Amino acid sequence: MLISQCEVIVIIIADSSVLKTVFKSLDVTTSVLHHFSVWSCRNLKILEKDILSFLFQALPACPIQATCEAASKEENKEKNRYVNILPYDHSRVHLTPVEGVPDSDYINASFINGYQEKNKFIAAQGPKEETVNDFWRMIWEQNTATIVMVTNLKERKECKCAQYWPDQGCWTYGNIRVSVEDVTVLVDYTVRKFCIQQVGDMTNRKPQRLITQFHFTSWPDFGVPFTPIGMLKFLKKVKACNPQYAGAIVVHCSAGVGRTGTFVVIDAMLDMMHTERKVDVYGFVSRIRAQRCQMVQTDMQYVFIYQALLEHYLYGDTELEVTSLETHLQKIYNKIPGTSNNGLEEEFKKLTSIKIQNDKMRTGNLPANMKKNRVLQIIPYEFNRVIIPVKRGEENTDYVNASFIDGYRQKDSYIASQGPLLHTIEDFWRMIWEWKSCSIVMLTELEERGQEKCAQYWPSDGLVSYGDITVELKKEEECESYTVRDLLVTNTRENKSRQIRQFHFHGWPEVGIPSDGKGMISIIAAVQKQQQQSGNHPITVHCSAGAGRTGTFCALSTVLERVKAEGILDVFQTVKSLRLQRPHMVQTLEQYEFCYKVVQEYIDAFSDYANFNLAYLKAGMLEVLDSNLVPSLTCLTKVSNFCVLKKVDVHLFLI
Repeated sequence: MLISQCEVIVIIIADSSVLKTVFKSLDVTTSVLHHFSVWSCRNLKILEKDILSFLFQALPACPIQATCEAASKEENKEKNRYVNILPYDHSRVHLTPVEGVPDSDYINASFINGYQEKNKFIAAQGPKEETVNDFWRMIWEQNTATIVMVTNLKERKECKCAQYWPDQGCWTYGNIRVSVEDVTVLVDYTVRKFCIQQVGDMTNRKPQRLITQFHFTSWPDFGVPFTPIGMLKFLKKVKACNPQYAGAIVVHCSAGVGRTGTFVVIDAMLDMMHTERKVDVYGFVSRIRAQRCQMVQTDMQYVFIYQALLEHYLYGDTELEVTSLETHLQKIYNKIPGTSNNGLEEEFKKLTSIKIQNDKMRTGNLPANMKKNRVLQIIPYEFNRVIIPVKRGEENTDYVNASFIDGYRQKDSYIASQGPLLHTIEDFWRMIWEWKSCSIVMLTELEERGQEKCAQYWPSDGLVSYGDITVELKKEEECESYTVRDLLVTNTRENKSRQIRQFHFHGWPEVGIPSDGKGMISIIAAVQKQQQQSGNHPITVHCSAGAGRTGTFCALSTVLERVKAEGILDVFQTVKSLRLQRPHMVQTLEQYEFCYKVVQEYIDAFSDYANFNLAYLKAGMLEVLDSNLVPSLTCLTKVSNFCVLKKVDVHLFLI
């Protein structure tokens, strides 16, 4: 194992005595220990499997002698979700006692320090039905403005947390009235805004307060998230939202130690990284375990912390506000000193360096399925491959070369598929039927440069049958850059029919990329409009191999939806996420650059008309066009003081 020193940022992982114990088992020489007590992020991939689990086991369960007398009282035992997760007396949160109610000052929650901020967090268990009122009392008394929830209400059919908020309207919990003001659902998390107010004595009523709950929904029932990207985005939102004047941020999962501790440690270590250019995960976890037991509960969570820090170190914050995109593009076309590449090329080089997990493609590589793959380098991963029903009496018939892909607002928004081969057309339609996909986006011609790119899987007229599936062409309409085909698809075995709409894009040349983004923006808008009418089932997207053009479409659709909603884009992380879900998504530097250019073109569609003032629109003094065509006021505020385009111009450019 070769360990080298870090140039800029280091990871302090333990004191030398712990390191010696660990390294002895790993055959690492003592001379390495003598010279290096810190480790570079570049070596984290080496450290990850070989050392981090050892370090986790070496963590002290509790570095101090602490008591849990309040939590252990008979009156309080029912308030604890788990008998072995109890707050220490010295760090527990004290509620204001309720007159006449013994031990009403108790809640299973502990103050936790941040990087340089005392009691920045309150780590709490997920409320039980009988402690929801106490939970809201704590929120009120501690002047909390932000709640971070890192569990789902139920996992593996087991209740992990009582729902302590109303789905809509308002509800009163004890003496706190909670009303839902807004809910935003995104792919990895949901943001809920509540207005809370004390009820009771009208003469001494306190003013209303706004509470924001960030609910991370992508933590799997077992283990840790597949990638830390979603958690880092989530944490950034929490940091940006929490007001300076507010009290402690309340963080809870189910027990309030494992995922809760993981969130707290990542937050603190990112702060330390920015301030000192180093982090001390081992030391920080040891310290917060003196405030609440078992903070960071498993070695997988401990490793996940390092993965998140490594992700941030290697790639940084790549989010951009739309107003800064033009400047960013100018910057990334400049050569990077000491290299022959410009910034754009370096970005794409980082993407191509992501290792393809060939060992995670078992089903696609089975001998019976190899002939079903158009390109042997592009095979779906096991964790998100699209599974179709097994044909009765036939083995290996659940495979199709297609992957579920996450979108901006929900998981599995897309099915990224290869263009069907002649002998896989039936499987393609079985997939469409099974997953209720009502929109198909085709990004290739049937033949390009004299080679077949996709078998024709629909009839030119009339109807055609593929096994139990019958497809009938009902209508065909030519648009400027694509053809729309309305297909009636019938499952003869189930005796049911569905309307499917295919969008066949003709604007992609046989070589290279489209000359401009107008056609791509237009087809994305048409597909999203179709989705609103047909429901939120997956959009099936395919080119030939189901990676290059397919990835570009999925990336642009996701990025433009976020631009519309937030006025923010992150092309790099969007493409990185796609490549983690399917090999070679956005396959070439040209396609990657095209993503940036299309987004800029989308934004420029507004800036050409930037002589309007947003205030006039808010005052109702300008004609407001179709709301589906105009981004939100939040987005417009970030773009500029412009707002409405003439309808003839808008429909070509805006989603």
